[in-house]
Amino acid sequence: MTILPVTSISTVYNVALVAVDNLPNDMVLIAGIFNKIADENINIDMISQSPPYKGKINIYFSIPADNIIKVITILNSFKIKVPNLRIEVDSDSTKISVFGEGMRDKPGVAAKVFALMADNEIEIKLITTSEVDISYLIYEKDADKAINAIRQEFNI
Repeated sequence: MTILPVTSISTVYNVALVAVDNLPNDMVLIAGIFNKIADENINIDMISQSPPYKGKINIYFSIPADNIIKVITILNSFKIKVPNLRIEVDSDSTKISVFGEGMRDKPGVAAKVFALMADNEIEIKLITTSEVDISYLIYEKDADKAINAIRQEFNI
């Protein structure tokens, strides 16, 4: 029996993308940032980090858009320690996740979704993956188009 690579899709609306650039590659500092966000009971969903370059990294993460002001306030408080810290927020996002146990052994699922997004002129802002899940953060205006294309491609 063949296991399908993608068996379901989920969507989360009203998501904000937060970019924290020019951050020292200091795990104590980074842990402090995420602990302060957690102390405010804010759930962080997708997280991505750039490789260190000259001791600096960039971190990108998604949060419920309702928490933007709290997160900006928290991040701004770290500018005392890191004066060159740059913070950008994009609140116009939707997270679409494709899931399937068959992804473990079937290469090319991400490639297919990239092609779908390209064919439909949908910009991807952030991607996170696991063995059985790929999540894409896109502009909210493109959500229906992306969902329909993915459903059609994978027959879900």
